[in-house]
Amino acid sequence: MGLCTVLHITVHSAQATQKNMLLTLGFSPCPNDCFIFDAIVNNRIDLEGLEFDVKLADVETLNKEAFAGEIEITKLSYHAYAYCTENYVLLDAGSALGRNCGPLLISKRTISKEELAEGELEIAIPGKYTTANFLLGLAYPNAENKTEMLFSEIENAVLNGVFDAGLIIHENRFTYEDKGLKKIIDLGEFWEKTTKSPIPLGGIVIKRSLSDEIKTKVNRVLRKSVEYAFENRAASLPYVRAHAQEMSEDVMYKHIDLYVNDFSVDLGKEGRRAVTTLFKKAKDLGVIPPNDRKIFLD
Repeated sequence: MGLCTVLHITVHSAQATQKNMLLTLGFSPCPNDCFIFDAIVNNRIDLEGLEFDVKLADVETLNKEAFAGEIEITKLSYHAYAYCTENYVLLDAGSALGRNCGPLLISKRTISKEELAEGELEIAIPGKYTTANFLLGLAYPNAENKTEMLFSEIENAVLNGVFDAGLIIHENRFTYEDKGLKKIIDLGEFWEKTTKSPIPLGGIVIKRSLSDEIKTKVNRVLRKSVEYAFENRAASLPYVRAHAQEMSEDVMYKHIDLYVNDFSVDLGKEGRRAVTTLFKKAKDLGVIPPNDRKIFLD
Protein backbone atom coordinates (compact mmCIF):
# COMPACT_ATOMS: atom_id res chain seq x y z
CA MET A 1 0.00 0.00 0.00
CA GLY A 2 2.57 2.56 1.09
CA LEU A 3 0.30 5.58 1.36
CA CYS A 4 2.11 8.36 3.19
CA THR A 5 0.15 11.22 1.65
CA VAL A 6 -2.25 12.91 4.04
CA LEU A 7 -5.85 13.10 2.84
CA HIS A 8 -8.57 15.32 4.30
CA ILE A 9 -12.30 14.62 4.08
CA THR A 10 -14.97 16.56 5.95
CA VAL A 11 -17.91 14.40 6.99
CA HIS A 12 -21.16 16.16 7.89
CA SER A 13 -24.02 14.48 9.66
CA ALA A 14 -27.40 14.65 7.97
CA GLN A 15 -28.63 16.13 11.27
CA ALA A 16 -25.81 18.65 11.56
CA THR A 17 -26.46 22.21 12.67
CA GLN A 18 -24.24 25.25 12.93
CA LYS A 19 -23.86 24.57 16.64
CA ASN A 20 -22.23 21.17 16.13
CA MET A 21 -18.55 20.75 16.88
CA LEU A 22 -16.30 19.69 14.00
CA LEU A 23 -13.97 16.99 15.33
CA THR A 24 -10.68 16.03 13.71
CA LEU A 25 -10.45 12.28 13.14
CA GLY A 26 -7.31 10.42 12.11
CA PHE A 27 -6.90 6.84 10.95
CA SER A 28 -4.72 4.91 8.52
CA PRO A 29 -5.61 4.03 4.92
CA CYS A 30 -5.09 0.35 5.73
CA PRO A 31 -8.01 -1.99 4.92
CA ASN A 32 -8.93 -2.64 8.57
CA ASP A 33 -9.28 1.06 9.39
CA CYS A 34 -11.14 1.88 6.17
CA PHE A 35 -13.48 -1.04 6.87
CA ILE A 36 -14.14 0.24 10.40
CA PHE A 37 -14.67 3.90 9.48
CA ASP A 38 -16.45 3.51 6.12
CA ALA A 39 -19.93 3.88 7.63
CA ILE A 40 -18.89 7.15 9.28
CA VAL A 41 -17.08 8.61 6.28
CA ASN A 42 -19.90 7.69 3.90
CA ASN A 43 -22.78 8.57 6.23
CA ARG A 44 -24.20 5.05 6.30
CA ILE A 45 -25.22 5.40 9.95
CA ASP A 46 -26.69 8.07 12.19
CA LEU A 47 -23.76 10.25 13.28
CA GLU A 48 -25.92 11.73 16.05
CA GLY A 49 -25.18 15.26 14.91
CA LEU A 50 -21.39 14.82 14.93
CA GLU A 51 -19.15 16.17 12.16
CA PHE A 52 -15.68 14.87 11.36
CA ASP A 53 -12.69 16.31 9.56
CA VAL A 54 -11.03 13.06 8.47
CA LYS A 55 -7.28 12.74 8.08
CA LEU A 56 -5.65 9.62 6.64
CA ALA A 57 -1.98 8.92 7.33
CA ASP A 58 0.27 6.01 8.24
CA VAL A 59 0.14 5.01 11.90
CA GLU A 60 3.55 6.36 12.93
CA THR A 61 2.57 9.77 11.52
CA LEU A 62 -0.63 9.58 13.58
CA ASN A 63 1.38 8.55 16.65
CA LYS A 64 3.50 11.68 16.40
CA GLU A 65 0.51 13.95 15.82
CA ALA A 66 -1.06 12.55 18.98
CA PHE A 67 2.15 13.38 20.88
CA ALA A 68 1.75 16.94 19.67
CA GLY A 69 -1.95 16.96 20.60
CA GLU A 70 -2.83 18.06 17.08
CA ILE A 71 -5.85 15.80 16.54
CA GLU A 72 -8.95 15.20 18.61
CA ILE A 73 -9.74 11.56 17.78
CA THR A 74 -7.14 9.23 16.31
CA LYS A 75 -5.96 5.70 15.70
CA LEU A 76 -2.55 5.12 17.25
CA SER A 77 -0.28 2.31 18.37
CA TYR A 78 -0.85 1.11 21.92
CA HIS A 79 2.85 1.61 22.59
CA ALA A 80 2.52 5.23 21.46
CA TYR A 81 -0.54 5.77 23.64
CA ALA A 82 1.63 5.33 26.72
CA TYR A 83 3.33 8.63 25.80
CA CYS A 84 0.17 10.72 25.52
CA THR A 85 -2.20 9.44 28.22
CA GLU A 86 -2.21 12.92 29.77
CA ASN A 87 -4.14 14.30 26.80
CA TYR A 88 -6.11 11.29 25.52
CA VAL A 89 -8.40 8.56 26.83
CA LEU A 90 -8.97 5.24 25.08
CA LEU A 91 -12.30 4.42 23.45
CA ASP A 92 -13.69 0.90 23.80
CA ALA A 93 -14.66 0.73 20.12
CA GLY A 94 -12.36 0.57 17.11
CA SER A 95 -9.32 -1.25 18.49
CA ALA A 96 -7.11 -3.77 16.72
CA LEU A 97 -6.46 -6.66 19.11
CA GLY A 98 -6.40 -10.34 18.42
CA ARG A 99 -4.55 -13.61 18.26
CA ASN A 100 -2.19 -14.83 15.56
CA CYS A 101 -2.02 -11.31 14.17
CA GLY A 102 1.24 -9.93 15.52
CA PRO A 103 4.18 -8.35 13.71
CA LEU A 104 6.74 -10.62 12.05
CA LEU A 105 10.49 -10.31 11.90
CA ILE A 106 11.62 -11.47 8.44
CA SER A 107 14.88 -11.88 6.49
CA LYS A 108 16.32 -13.15 3.19
CA ARG A 109 18.22 -15.86 5.03
CA THR A 110 17.72 -18.13 8.00
CA ILE A 111 18.71 -16.31 11.18
CA SER A 112 18.93 -18.12 14.51
CA LYS A 113 17.41 -16.65 17.63
CA GLU A 114 20.89 -16.77 19.15
CA GLU A 115 22.23 -14.54 16.38
CA LEU A 116 19.32 -12.18 16.83
CA ALA A 117 19.89 -12.02 20.58
CA GLU A 118 23.48 -10.84 20.03
CA GLY A 119 22.12 -7.50 18.80
CA GLU A 120 24.41 -7.09 15.77
CA LEU A 121 21.78 -7.34 13.04
CA GLU A 122 20.61 -4.23 11.19
CA ILE A 123 16.83 -4.19 11.40
CA ALA A 124 14.27 -2.02 9.60
CA ILE A 125 11.29 -1.11 11.81
CA PRO A 126 7.97 0.62 10.99
CA GLY A 127 8.43 3.27 13.67
CA LYS A 128 9.96 3.74 17.10
CA TYR A 129 6.59 4.09 18.82
CA THR A 130 4.80 1.22 17.11
CA THR A 131 3.65 -1.69 19.24
CA ALA A 132 5.66 -3.88 16.85
CA ASN A 133 8.90 -2.19 17.92
CA PHE A 134 7.98 -2.54 21.59
CA LEU A 135 7.39 -6.27 21.13
CA LEU A 136 10.73 -6.67 19.35
CA GLY A 137 12.43 -4.98 22.31
CA LEU A 138 10.51 -7.17 24.73
CA ALA A 139 11.63 -10.36 22.97
CA TYR A 140 15.17 -9.23 22.11
CA PRO A 141 16.29 -6.28 24.25
CA ASN A 142 19.79 -6.31 22.68
CA ALA A 143 18.40 -5.81 19.17
CA GLU A 144 19.01 -2.06 19.15
CA ASN A 145 20.52 -1.54 15.68
CA LYS A 146 17.28 -0.29 14.14
CA THR A 147 16.29 2.09 11.37
CA GLU A 148 12.80 3.58 11.04
CA MET A 149 11.07 3.56 7.67
CA LEU A 150 7.59 3.43 6.14
CA PHE A 151 6.17 -0.03 6.83
CA SER A 152 5.34 -0.74 3.18
CA GLU A 153 8.96 -0.20 2.11
CA ILE A 154 10.51 -2.68 4.55
CA GLU A 155 10.14 -5.84 2.46
CA ASN A 156 11.98 -4.38 -0.53
CA ALA A 157 14.70 -2.92 1.69
CA VAL A 158 15.38 -6.38 3.11
CA LEU A 159 15.22 -7.98 -0.34
CA ASN A 160 17.75 -5.46 -1.64
CA GLY A 161 20.16 -6.25 1.19
CA VAL A 162 19.92 -2.83 2.82
CA PHE A 163 19.04 -4.50 6.14
CA ASP A 164 19.63 -7.93 7.64
CA ALA A 165 16.04 -8.18 8.79
CA GLY A 166 12.78 -6.26 8.77
CA LEU A 167 9.87 -5.91 11.15
CA ILE A 168 6.66 -6.13 9.11
CA ILE A 169 3.06 -5.27 10.00
CA HIS A 170 -0.32 -5.02 8.28
CA GLU A 171 -0.82 -6.77 4.94
CA ASN A 172 2.88 -7.48 4.47
CA ARG A 173 2.47 -10.62 6.54
CA PHE A 174 0.50 -12.02 3.57
CA THR A 175 3.08 -11.14 0.91
CA TYR A 176 6.58 -11.70 2.33
CA GLU A 177 6.74 -15.43 1.55
CA ASP A 178 5.83 -14.88 -2.12
CA LYS A 179 8.86 -12.59 -2.33
CA GLY A 180 11.18 -15.27 -0.99
CA LEU A 181 11.56 -13.85 2.50
CA LYS A 182 11.71 -16.02 5.61
CA LYS A 183 10.09 -15.61 9.02
CA ILE A 184 12.50 -15.36 11.95
CA ILE A 185 9.90 -14.93 14.69
CA ASP A 186 6.22 -14.14 15.04
CA LEU A 187 6.19 -11.57 17.82
CA GLY A 188 2.45 -12.00 18.27
CA GLU A 189 2.99 -15.66 19.15
CA PHE A 190 5.76 -14.60 21.53
CA TRP A 191 3.40 -12.17 23.26
CA GLU A 192 0.57 -14.68 23.52
CA LYS A 193 2.79 -17.41 24.98
CA THR A 194 4.29 -14.93 27.45
CA THR A 195 1.08 -13.29 28.64
CA LYS A 196 -1.78 -15.63 27.63
CA SER A 197 -3.50 -12.48 26.33
CA PRO A 198 -4.54 -11.24 22.89
CA ILE A 199 -2.07 -8.79 21.40
CA PRO A 200 -3.03 -5.08 21.59
CA LEU A 201 -1.80 -3.44 18.38
CA GLY A 202 -3.70 -0.20 17.91
CA GLY A 203 -6.56 1.69 19.51
CA ILE A 204 -8.71 4.79 19.07
CA VAL A 205 -8.19 7.64 21.51
CA ILE A 206 -10.04 10.90 22.09
CA LYS A 207 -9.01 14.17 23.72
CA ARG A 208 -9.70 14.27 27.46
CA SER A 209 -10.58 17.95 27.12
CA LEU A 210 -13.77 17.11 25.23
CA SER A 211 -16.95 16.74 27.25
CA ASP A 212 -17.97 13.34 28.60
CA GLU A 213 -21.08 13.58 26.45
CA ILE A 214 -19.01 13.97 23.27
CA LYS A 215 -16.59 11.20 24.23
CA THR A 216 -19.43 8.77 24.92
CA LYS A 217 -21.22 9.76 21.74
CA VAL A 218 -18.11 9.27 19.60
CA ASN A 219 -17.57 5.82 21.12
CA ARG A 220 -21.21 4.93 20.42
CA VAL A 221 -21.06 6.13 16.80
CA LEU A 222 -17.78 4.30 16.22
CA ARG A 223 -19.26 1.09 17.60
CA LYS A 224 -22.23 1.47 15.26
CA SER A 225 -19.81 1.95 12.37
CA VAL A 226 -18.00 -1.32 13.17
CA GLU A 227 -21.28 -3.19 13.60
CA TYR A 228 -22.56 -1.83 10.29
CA ALA A 229 -19.36 -2.97 8.56
CA PHE A 230 -19.81 -6.52 9.88
CA GLU A 231 -23.48 -6.62 8.92
CA ASN A 232 -22.93 -5.10 5.46
CA ARG A 233 -19.56 -6.52 4.54
CA ALA A 234 -19.60 -5.54 0.86
CA ALA A 235 -20.65 -1.93 1.50
CA SER A 236 -17.17 -0.79 2.52
CA LEU A 237 -15.36 -2.47 -0.38
CA PRO A 238 -15.21 0.63 -2.65
CA TYR A 239 -13.76 2.75 0.16
CA VAL A 240 -11.29 0.06 1.20
CA ARG A 241 -10.23 -0.54 -2.40
CA ALA A 242 -9.79 3.18 -3.07
CA HIS A 243 -6.97 3.31 -0.52
CA ALA A 244 -5.51 -0.17 -1.02
CA GLN A 245 -3.84 0.71 -4.33
CA GLU A 246 -2.26 -2.42 -5.84
CA MET A 247 -3.50 -4.76 -3.10
CA SER A 248 -5.64 -7.69 -4.30
CA GLU A 249 -9.17 -8.12 -2.94
CA ASP A 250 -8.10 -11.41 -1.35
CA VAL A 251 -5.31 -9.69 0.59
CA MET A 252 -7.65 -6.84 1.56
CA TYR A 253 -10.11 -9.22 3.15
CA LYS A 254 -7.40 -11.30 4.82
CA HIS A 255 -6.15 -8.05 6.34
CA ILE A 256 -9.63 -7.10 7.55
CA ASP A 257 -10.40 -10.55 8.94
CA LEU A 258 -7.11 -10.58 10.84
CA TYR A 259 -7.42 -7.19 12.55
CA VAL A 260 -11.17 -6.52 12.86
CA ASN A 261 -13.06 -8.70 15.33
CA ASP A 262 -15.17 -8.58 18.49
CA PHE A 263 -12.48 -6.49 20.22
CA SER A 264 -13.08 -3.84 17.52
CA VAL A 265 -16.72 -3.63 18.56
CA ASP A 266 -15.86 -3.38 22.25
CA LEU A 267 -12.65 -4.09 24.18
CA GLY A 268 -14.54 -5.82 26.96
CA LYS A 269 -12.82 -7.16 30.06
CA GLU A 270 -10.37 -9.35 28.12
CA GLY A 271 -9.31 -6.53 25.81
CA ARG A 272 -8.87 -4.06 28.65
CA ARG A 273 -6.83 -6.63 30.56
CA ALA A 274 -4.55 -7.14 27.53
CA VAL A 275 -3.94 -3.40 27.23
CA THR A 276 -3.24 -3.12 30.95
CA THR A 277 -0.76 -6.02 30.68
CA LEU A 278 1.05 -4.30 27.81
CA PHE A 279 1.38 -1.09 29.82
CA LYS A 280 2.56 -2.94 32.92
CA LYS A 281 5.27 -4.86 31.07
CA ALA A 282 6.45 -1.71 29.30
CA LYS A 283 6.51 0.22 32.57
CA ASP A 284 8.41 -2.57 34.37
CA LEU A 285 11.03 -2.48 31.60
CA GLY A 286 11.29 1.29 31.87
CA VAL A 287 10.46 1.85 28.20
CA ILE A 288 7.41 4.05 28.81
CA PRO A 289 6.96 6.98 31.19
CA PRO A 290 5.08 6.52 34.48
CA ASN A 291 1.32 6.99 34.17
CA ASP A 292 -1.26 7.64 36.83
CA ARG A 293 -4.19 8.56 34.55
CA LYS A 294 -7.14 6.29 33.91
CA ILE A 295 -6.63 5.05 30.38
CA PHE A 296 -10.11 3.71 29.65
CA LEU A 297 -13.35 5.54 28.97
CA ASP A 298 -15.59 5.36 32.04
